[in-house]
Amino acid sequence: MCVLVMSAERLKILLIEHDPGFVEALGQLIGTTRDLTADLTAAVDLRSGIQALNRDSFDIVMCDVALPDGAGLANVFLIRAEAPELPIIVAGESDSETMAVEAVHAGAQDYLVKQQLSPSWLERSIRYAIERQRMDRALQEAEEKYHGVFDHLVEGIFQTSPDGRYLMANLALARIYGYDSPEELMQTLTDISLSLYVKPGRREDFVAAMQESDVLTGFESQVFRKNGSIIWISENCRAIRDNLGRLLYYEGTVEDISQRQIAEARLRDSETLYHSLVETLPQNIFRKDLNGRFTFANQQFCRTLGLKLEEIVGKTDFDFFPAELAAKYQKDDRQLIATGKLYDCVEENQPPGHEKMYVQVVKTPLYGADGLPVGLQGIFWDITTQRRAEENLRKAHALLEQNRKELHEKNQQMEDDLKMAQDIQLTLLPQDYPAFRAAADQTSTAFQFTHRYLPTGSVGGDFFTISEISEHQAGVFFCDVAGHGVRAALVTAMIRALVEKLKPNAHDPGVFLTKLNSDLCAILKHTGTPLLTTAFYLVADCVSDTLRYANAGHPKPLHVRRQASAVNSLRPPRGKPQAALGLFENATYHTAEFAFVPGDFLLLYTDGLVEVQDNQDDLYTPAQLTKALEKGAHLPAGELLDALLGEVRAFCAEGFTDDVCLLGIDYAALPSIKPA
Repeated sequence: MCVLVMSAERLKILLIEHDPGFVEALGQLIGTTRDLTADLTAAVDLRSGIQALNRDSFDIVMCDVALPDGAGLANVFLIRAEAPELPIIVAGESDSETMAVEAVHAGAQDYLVKQQLSPSWLERSIRYAIERQRMDRALQEAEEKYHGVFDHLVEGIFQTSPDGRYLMANLALARIYGYDSPEELMQTLTDISLSLYVKPGRREDFVAAMQESDVLTGFESQVFRKNGSIIWISENCRAIRDNLGRLLYYEGTVEDISQRQIAEARLRDSETLYHSLVETLPQNIFRKDLNGRFTFANQQFCRTLGLKLEEIVGKTDFDFFPAELAAKYQKDDRQLIATGKLYDCVEENQPPGHEKMYVQVVKTPLYGADGLPVGLQGIFWDITTQRRAEENLRKAHALLEQNRKELHEKNQQMEDDLKMAQDIQLTLLPQDYPAFRAAADQTSTAFQFTHRYLPTGSVGGDFFTISEISEHQAGVFFCDVAGHGVRAALVTAMIRALVEKLKPNAHDPGVFLTKLNSDLCAILKHTGTPLLTTAFYLVADCVSDTLRYANAGHPKPLHVRRQASAVNSLRPPRGKPQAALGLFENATYHTAEFAFVPGDFLLLYTDGLVEVQDNQDDLYTPAQLTKALEKGAHLPAGELLDALLGEVRAFCAEGFTDDVCLLGIDYAALPSIKPA
C-alpha cells in the first residue's frame, strides 16, 4: 500500500479562475486545512494563467472548466503543453460522473465540484494529484529503463539439452561458475552430469524432478567452479516442449546462494549451542499444574531424581520425596497460588536414594491468557555445601582458610558464569543485518545498519534487534533496561523472547509496543518492584519512503538530512511523551510517521551516551549531541558513531557510568526496488 506523506514545504498553487468569489473561498479553505501549507496565485483567464506558468514555477494547477477565453476540457491540453510535469485539477459547477471521467481522460489528475469542496477534501485532492503525477513519471522512467535493467541482470540464465549440454548461457552464469565468457563455459562443460555437480547423480535428481511437473523452483546444489572451488547455487527451471508435447530443452535461472548457506549453517550452530546451554544449566527447573502434577522438568532435575522425563510428568511430590517433605512442598504451592507472591527460601530436599540436602528454591505462579493461575514454575539448586561450610565456620576457626579457598573458587565460577553470560548476551545482538535489495542489484541494500555497544559491566541492559518484516520493510526494536548488570541483562533476555513472540504485530509500531508492555507487566507484576524499560520501535519502508514509529519513554532519535547537514529529533507520537514499558499495564502506544528518503540518516541511542558530567558537574546535553551530529553529518556511519563517542569521552571526567548503545540507519537510493 502506498502511503502519502505530507511535506513540510509550502506548496505553490496556480488557480486559473474568472470568479473572484471562488478565488477568495478557495484561499480560505486552504487556510483551514490541517496539514497543507500553500501560497495561492490567481489568474483571471487562461491567457494570464499560461503567462504565469512561463514566468514562475508551481507545484500544481487548478483550472475552472468554464473559462471565458478557454475551450472547456481542452484547457487541460493547453496547460499540459506549457507545463507537462505539473499535476492539474479541474473544477466545475457540474456534479457529473461523465465530466469527471472526461477530465481525467484529458490529462487532469482530478475533477472537483466547487459547491462540494471542504478543507479535508481539497487537501486530499491536491496531495493525491501530486502523488499520481509523480507515479506517472516514475512509471515512464521505469519503462524507459526496462531494457537497461534486463541487460544488467545478475542472475545466471541457461538453456540445456535433455542429455546435459548447454545450449545457451549468459555472462552472469559464466561469472558465477568462474568462466570469462559464456562461450568458454559451454565449450568446457560438455556434460553437466559429470562436470558441474559435486554430488554424484544430482543431474539425475534434477531431471527426475522436472519430469514430475515440468517446473522446478529452489533446486539447491553444490557445484564446482572453474578453479575447483565449491559454491552453493539455487536453480529455477521449466521444461520447453513442442506442440506434440515432446521435450525440446530446459531453461531457467541460477543464483549463487553460498553466503546464505553459510549464514544458515551458522544459525543452526547457534541454535544448537543455545539449546545445549539451556539443557546443561546446573539448576533444577520444573513446572506443576494446579493439582500439583509435574508438567515439565529440565535435564538437571531428571538427573537429580534419577528418572526420565516421561517418568516424572503427571506425577506429584509424593511419588518422589518423603511424605513430610512432599506435604510441605504442596502446602507452599497452594499458598503461592492463593497469594500470587514470589516464594524464595532455603528448604530441605531428599531425592530418591539420596541423603537430605539444603536447596535454594524460587517459585512463581504461571497464568493463562485469561489472567487466571494455571500452575507454577520453580527453580532450585543445591546449597548444602554452603550451609555446611557456614556451620563449620561457627564450630572451628581452624577451617577458615579452607572455607576462604572454597569461597574463592565459587567467586571464580561466578566470574566465569558472568563471562559466559556476557558472551551469550553479545550473541543476542544482531550478528548479520538483513538486506533490502533491488532485483537488479544483489550487492547493495536500501537500509545500512551500523552499531556500537559499550556495556559498563560484564553484562548490560541495552538491547536492539533488526528484523525483515517484508522485502521492503525493516523493523528495528531498541530498548534500555534501567540499571546494568545481571538483573538488567536477564530482563533484556526476557524482552528479546517477547519481541520474537510478537513478530506477527511487527508491522504496526503502536500495537507492537502496546502488546509488549502488556506481556512485560504480566511477568513483572509479581516481583513487587516495577522495572523501568524505555523502548523505541520503528518500521522503515523503502517503497513508500516512510518511517513509522512508536516511543515508550526513550530518548528521541535524531534524523539527519545529510545533504543539508540538518538534524531534528523525532517528535513523540501525537506530540506527547509516552510512559516507559513495564509501568502501566493498560498503557496504549501510538504510531507516528514521517518521510524517510534516500540520503537520510537516523541515530538511535540510549541515555548512557548523554548522562555524563565534566569536571564542573555539568551534564552533556542533547543539544551538544545534535551539534556534534551536524558537524559529522558528512562522515560514513561507522566514523560518525566513533566521532560521537570520542567527543563524549573527551567531555566527561569519569567516563561512561551507564551502558551505551548507538545504532545508525543509512537509507541508500535503490530506485529499482520500487514496484512499477
